[in-house]
Amino acid sequence: MRENIIKTKSFGFAIQIVNLNKQLCLEQKEFVLSKQILLSGTSVGAMVREAEHAESKADFIHKNAIVQKEVNETIYWLELLVATNYISKKLFEELNFKAIELIKMLTSIIKTAKGLNKP
Repeated sequence: MRENIIKTKSFGFAIQIVNLNKQLCLEQKEFVLSKQILLSGTSVGAMVREAEHAESKADFIHKNAIVQKEVNETIYWLELLVATNYISKKLFEELNFKAIELIKMLTSIIKTAKGLNKP
């Protein structure tokens, strides 16, 4: 059975977001922004799992579009966290890179599902 790359990467991303949330809460006593990024960052993997069992092609496309929005929201929270010095530029760059990678993969998945990637 082939590895589902988007499933694997979104799960790994969620793990990093959970660890970021723990760091923000325990070390910096930051509870508002950390909750926001926890919600959007972990919903990415959850929605990827939902899309895996979509009821139709349209449902599959819709669920993956929602995942794109959640990743984009997560990027916003990352930008805010780095701008307010809650996270380092290095950590921001690492997580932002992974988020953008997810968006690119999702865009490709959606285009393929819509039949837009045909030569």
